[in-house]
Amino acid sequence: MASDLSQIAQLLDATLDPVKHKKAEDALKLEEKKPQYSLLLLKIVATETFEPKTRLSGALCFKNFIRLNYVDEDGNYKIPVAEVNTIKQELIGLMIACPPTIQVQLGEAISIIADSDFWVRWDQLVPDLASRLTPDNYKVNNGVLEVAHSIFIRWRPLFRSDDLYTEINHVLSSFAQPFLALLNATDQAIEAHANDKEALKNYFLTLSLIVKVFYDLSCQDMPPQFESSLDHISTLLHKYLTYQNPLLATDDDSEAGIIETVKADICEVLQLYVTKFDDDFGRYAQVFINSAWTLLSEIGPETKYDNLVSKALQFLTAIAGSTNHSVAFDNEGVLGQVVEKVVLPNVALRESDIELFEDEPIEYIRRDLEGSDTDSRRRAATDFLRQLQGRFETLVTTVAGRYINHYLEQGKTDWKQKDTAISLFFSVAAKGSVTAAHGVKTVNSLVDVVDFFQQHVANDLIGDAVHPISKVDAIKYLYTFRSQLTKDQWQAAFQPLVQNMGSDNYVVYTYAAICVERLLFLADDSGNRIFGRADIEPFAKDLLDHLFKLVEKENSPAKMQENEFLMRCIMRVLIVMNTGIGSFVDMVLNHLVGITNIIKTNPSNPRFYYYHFEAIGAVVSYGSSNGTSRLEESLWEPFNLIIQEEVNEFVPYVFQIFAKLLELNPSGALPNHYQALVPPLMQPTLWETRGNIPALTRLLIAILPRASSTIVAENQVQSILGIFQNLLRVKKTELNAFDLLEAVVLSIDKAALDPFFKEILNLLFIKLQSNPSDSYKLRFVRFYHLVSARVEAGLGADYFASQTDSIQEKLFTQIYLTIVLPTSEQIVRPIDRKLAVVSFAKTMGDSAAFAQRYQKGWGFTGQVMLQMLVNAPKVASGVGDDVVNEADVDDIGFGLGFTALNACKKSARDDFSEIQDINAWVRQYLLDANARHNGAIATYMDRLTPEARQAMMTYLG
Repeated sequence: MASDLSQIAQLLDATLDPVKHKKAEDALKLEEKKPQYSLLLLKIVATETFEPKTRLSGALCFKNFIRLNYVDEDGNYKIPVAEVNTIKQELIGLMIACPPTIQVQLGEAISIIADSDFWVRWDQLVPDLASRLTPDNYKVNNGVLEVAHSIFIRWRPLFRSDDLYTEINHVLSSFAQPFLALLNATDQAIEAHANDKEALKNYFLTLSLIVKVFYDLSCQDMPPQFESSLDHISTLLHKYLTYQNPLLATDDDSEAGIIETVKADICEVLQLYVTKFDDDFGRYAQVFINSAWTLLSEIGPETKYDNLVSKALQFLTAIAGSTNHSVAFDNEGVLGQVVEKVVLPNVALRESDIELFEDEPIEYIRRDLEGSDTDSRRRAATDFLRQLQGRFETLVTTVAGRYINHYLEQGKTDWKQKDTAISLFFSVAAKGSVTAAHGVKTVNSLVDVVDFFQQHVANDLIGDAVHPISKVDAIKYLYTFRSQLTKDQWQAAFQPLVQNMGSDNYVVYTYAAICVERLLFLADDSGNRIFGRADIEPFAKDLLDHLFKLVEKENSPAKMQENEFLMRCIMRVLIVMNTGIGSFVDMVLNHLVGITNIIKTNPSNPRFYYYHFEAIGAVVSYGSSNGTSRLEESLWEPFNLIIQEEVNEFVPYVFQIFAKLLELNPSGALPNHYQALVPPLMQPTLWETRGNIPALTRLLIAILPRASSTIVAENQVQSILGIFQNLLRVKKTELNAFDLLEAVVLSIDKAALDPFFKEILNLLFIKLQSNPSDSYKLRFVRFYHLVSARVEAGLGADYFASQTDSIQEKLFTQIYLTIVLPTSEQIVRPIDRKLAVVSFAKTMGDSAAFAQRYQKGWGFTGQVMLQMLVNAPKVASGVGDDVVNEADVDDIGFGLGFTALNACKKSARDDFSEIQDINAWVRQYLLDANARHNGAIATYMDRLTPEARQAMMTYLG
């Protein structure tokens, strides 16, 4: 054990060494498979004789081990139950005893365990936590509260349900009273240590965690224990919202101190209580409104107060949105005070903003555009004024209008004052939120946004002697109100906008790229682009060339990926240009390959490389009109290196693009370099990473039709079916399993498939018995129809029936009547409905089993087919195919999940594309079948109901 311990500790140290880390990580992967590995890691974390960095590395390693190896898809333990129980017994105590950096990692591990086990399989966790709370040991209390917060915070975004409320009640029954006792004890400890700086800071840290947990416990409903103490709790919250102690003041202007953090936490709780529990809490609101107001009026412009100012403003925004409390603002004098004392100081530019603009331009853009982790004062002040304007539109517009005019006048000689005027105008002009797709959809009818632009803003877009921030204001104005301009107005603004990409100021050219990209994305209500290919074709090549040069200005991987907005603009221009990129596809490809080769050494910005691969996907989809060989030549080497070097972040994108190249050219022998990919694709290791699975499946499906003879000759059918079986086992990949299975049935001939078909069906039936999802049933039925319709390939309904009955006598009848027929009518996609109708028609026309053994089944089949023909599947036309909505990157768990590339989406597969008019085809097929079988089909008509017989006559004449 001791030798294991020191050996693992050495490996953990080696993972911190850039030279040795890869080897050490591989060695740890082998250790993982040995029993009690997780407990060894915890022992290292607990052993104080090891260096702090070794213990921290052990905690990190433990957290990652738990994330990947604690439970499987269905929540079953992957490690022995004895090990699970030991972890649960030891973890809380260990975390509390560790230094803060290690506490964070172990806290996250507890949170991961709680995700699967809390509360049913870990019902002792909360009583254990509650029993550890002490009156005055802040180190222990802070550890307990960190764990509690990491578990309870999960409730915040959830929708109410019986299970959720049962869980919360379980927590409250043992935690609420000790928690309230801790609140009182902490208040007393703060009083007692008012002159002890170190102790005070730690008790305030406890208070901050208490307020966060208080929010967690109240986020769904107010706990009865809080309701009965609301008077006392409100008194304490108010006390600390207004608390002052020079010992807690910080010298640093940019770093918030613990007292600011606590006050910001309290403002969040106030916002929740005023929004959700105003009936009970409303009577305390006024005193908090006055204090928040005073706080905002007196607070300085230093960035350390930004979060507190934002949270206080969000609380006042909630007040302004409440019918009971907002009336206080319905007064011209009060609104004048609001604008002057609270809104203006927080929308005006500060020195720190200008420094950020100059020194950290990308951070400035992110904060300004989308909000970062810290809410900006400007956004919070804008939201507050907008909320008031929603209630008292005319009054707010009038009051704010006076200030806007005043600052516009000042702005003639001072650009900062003009910036304030424009920010204030944004606040009153826009109604509702600014959407990613359209900017501001509705505007205040009392102002004219186009006129304001022409009078006060447009000149800054084209002027030379203009401060860069004024240029950005002008571009941002177009960006925000882009839906309000007509096509003609845009025609006039577009060229100056593009010219700003030539600026030597980072923020100016980036904002110009952002605005151009969003304009090219903009569509009218019918889905037609406002600016299309014809609008940008004359200068698209030069524009792309310029954008690439901006990206390539930096040649270190991290700096090159810093600005995803430029890459997003490149992607959008390529998508809008569509096949128009043919004449300069080589230039684009050379740039993209060059960028790939640099960033693969250190993928650091998931948004950048997502847009980068969308751009490559667009080149593959639209630049291959003269065949794919040139593209394959350029992409093979860099992409193959990505696979060999295991650049895991890029691998799923590479597989998708390889698949698309094959899909564009589905016939002929498989090119040699793809042939080399086949053996590694069969290895289980690639399939172990969840994010690879959809792309790997797609690539294998694209390879199958072109390599089927080799796959059969080299006995690889079984390996592919092994992959199918593994995918089917897991609920999240069962649809990928069907994709692969259908490709096998379409590509591998019957003789090679025969030995395995019964086992395939057996696997599918086992899963059908255990309460399958609707999507599983639909895919099973589509698979049935695919086999049933392929009569010419030696398959068909009779083949399916005999294989099914060889598993269990009369099983086919049961499955056909309870699954296939009822589910077929639920099929929605036109090509799938067409497939089902083809399958039914071939069964009725040519199945010996349905002619003789399943005579009733023949009638039922006819009835369902007729039902589907009443609502005949129309063949979809390719309308709107060029609109690529890229993934909403904020919704993607980057690096963890799979991200589909929309620019090289897989086209839907139509197995009977030659059939355009399904009604006419059914008529002809049944007439031919009737003739083939000497009029036999016509004699089966009495198996139908009278109505169905009537309907069928139109098909059989």
